[in-house]
Amino acid sequence: MKKEHLIFGIYPVLEALKSETELDKVYVVKGNSNPKIEEIIEKISNSQTTINYVPVEKLDKLTRSNHQGIVAFSSPILFHELEDLVESSLEKNKVPLFIVLDQISDVRNFGAIIRTAECTQVDGIIIQKKGGAPVSGDTIKTSAGAIFNIPICKVDHIKDAIYYLQGSGIKVIAATEKTQDSIYDLDLKTPIAFIMGSEGKGVSKSVINLCDEKAALPMLGEINSLNVSVACGAFLYETIRQRSS
Repeated sequence: MKKEHLIFGIYPVLEALKSETELDKVYVVKGNSNPKIEEIIEKISNSQTTINYVPVEKLDKLTRSNHQGIVAFSSPILFHELEDLVESSLEKNKVPLFIVLDQISDVRNFGAIIRTAECTQVDGIIIQKKGGAPVSGDTIKTSAGAIFNIPICKVDHIKDAIYYLQGSGIKVIAATEKTQDSIYDLDLKTPIAFIMGSEGKGVSKSVINLCDEKAALPMLGEINSLNVSVACGAFLYETIRQRSS
């Protein structure tokens, strides 16, 4: 994340919260006992901010100045609440299309997915608070600025997001090579959320088990998997093709 997004020290972080600055994540020194830091943690506990407890050496590397046991990163974007986004998408009298990212860690893949999602008018991208690629300067650059034009939601757990989507009448489809079902054989004209998995492991088994359907792309070469951002683009444009016909 770029330096201009870094805020360190107890009172600077408190002032950022008072000014309603959106914080992406906060690093707190392990074993903290400072009541002011506890006050900060309480203020952000119900927000979409990720709190990480780290060794003091981690904070020392982030800033050479006195961090007082806390370092925060302000977010370059405003995150949306999942419930509000789903509700507003359904109210628009259109067929919603969402992407759920299951632990994608490469910011370049993240940015490329955002860019394609914006080009295909995806209603929103859902990410987990912990474990995935950050919304950073590199993400913004790779997305060619598209990140400012598409809603992004942070959730505590992907599974809870899936339950909510399904409860809202949205079919959840896992993109995985571990199926014989082709994306080209599925009906994509209904409300849909695609689950795209991490670069190394794909969609996790526990998440796949919750999905309504699984879908794969035909692989004709020796390599049996595609880059996740390329696969996501293929899924999205097949959806556009079906909905346009």
